[in-house]
Amino acid sequence: MTSLAEVPLAPADPAAAVRLAGARAGLADVSSLLAGAVGTSLAHHAPGPLPAGTPAEVLAAASRALGPAALPERGAGELPALQLLARVMSQYGVDLAHPHAAAHLQPPTLTVAVAADVLAAAGNGSLDTYDSGPAGIAVERWLIGALTRLARLGPDADGVLTPGGSLSNLLGLHLARDAAALHRGVDVRRHGVAALPGPRVLCSEVAHFSVHRACAALGLGEDAVVPVPTDSDHRMRPAALDAALSALGPDETPIAVVATAGTTDFGTVDPLPAITEIAAHHGVWSHVDAAYGFGTLFSDRLAGRLDGIEAADSVTLDLHKIGWLPAATSVLLVSDPAGFGALDRQVAYLNPADDADAGFDGLLGRSLQTTRRADAVKAAAAFLALGRSGLGAMVDRCHDLARHAQARIESDPALELVTGADLTTVVFRYRGHDPAADDRLNAELRRSLLEAGTALIGRTEVPLAPADPAGTAAPRRVCLKFTLLNPTTTTDDIDRLIAAVLAAGRRCDHHARERTA
Repeated sequence: MTSLAEVPLAPADPAAAVRLAGARAGLADVSSLLAGAVGTSLAHHAPGPLPAGTPAEVLAAASRALGPAALPERGAGELPALQLLARVMSQYGVDLAHPHAAAHLQPPTLTVAVAADVLAAAGNGSLDTYDSGPAGIAVERWLIGALTRLARLGPDADGVLTPGGSLSNLLGLHLARDAAALHRGVDVRRHGVAALPGPRVLCSEVAHFSVHRACAALGLGEDAVVPVPTDSDHRMRPAALDAALSALGPDETPIAVVATAGTTDFGTVDPLPAITEIAAHHGVWSHVDAAYGFGTLFSDRLAGRLDGIEAADSVTLDLHKIGWLPAATSVLLVSDPAGFGALDRQVAYLNPADDADAGFDGLLGRSLQTTRRADAVKAAAAFLALGRSGLGAMVDRCHDLARHAQARIESDPALELVTGADLTTVVFRYRGHDPAADDRLNAELRRSLLEAGTALIGRTEVPLAPADPAGTAAPRRVCLKFTLLNPTTTTDDIDRLIAAVLAAGRRCDHHARERTA
């Protein structure tokens, strides 16, 4: 591959080479450049979902292609630079549109959303102030209205886009923390969390790790997290939640109850009606982490699984998961916009009071960010282009693929189903000749597929048995995972993916026998 160092240099005069993108003529220039790079990208795609080779080999090859890690004194020009990057991204990147890319909550993206994202980038507006980008503000307000209606949060509900689900959870718990503190007469925003006794955040024992991260970042400490036991389907037990809240003493402050709608490993949804009712009974903020599961509201078949979400105080959702949008397109919704008061700021050069009173205000007071790009544009494009029924059909297709994978796994004696297709995820194991060595075997099986570049599947660890009568948890075992978010994948593709897993399992098991012979 030609490196940047080998590309002919552009003219030395910067003015002769510079073109600026924008919403007018600049978009034509952007379109021309992208067209010039598309052929390069298509010509250099790896045959599988990942480039073949060890991580060290792949990363070194990509680095060599870029050339020395130094800002060149003179540029190579727009098209050569873009073509080089297209080759690197295609040859050494991940192809999420490949039917054997099934590892993470990371889908291929809708073409219309990618095109809309270019529109937003070319305009380069920001949402913090009116005069930084009124169109982007209008599009985000439209999108938030559509999402709050979809979630049935009520006419006063509001929301904001964030850089990802972990940040949406952080923001939701930030609002919950300040609300709980004010209830105790503590102004955390001004005086910090030291005066807040024993903060507690209750969530299921399989909740996303971002809950712990958020508590650390908010000064509550990871020890503030109280894990609530789950049932055999990995769903929070309402009775255990009620007991945990009732057991809190006067020197403890319940900050929030976090329910999960779509666990990362299993796709399971906590019993939202019971959880939100229990939280309300105890006067505690209820937050639903629906980063994965919110997209089921597009589907008539699956929407009922999120019944109860309408009673939450805040909701996290990621449209770059079930939504098929370029990352990151995450959203925090709140039932009462007064909660955003914790973020309100007046800054003389951004949003003076008289400007705000005259309507020249932006969205600065809804986010921890100041400059914030118009990510809602790509979401609005997908919503307007496909509608709920179009997106719902994609959800149903992925759910069908997961159910097909489950059936195939259950029918093969070399595979063990661990959890079935609740949403679009299936967890399973390969059975080797020595059950005691199956953890190592499954880990090696997955790595062998990654190194060959033939299949991209996930990995997790799950206790395969319930806790014993004394409450001691069973050991966690290495499992494999399909996360199926490509609606263009066929059942034949799934069959070939499972065949690749079986072949890799046999190879790895054979090598294990040789090692112990």
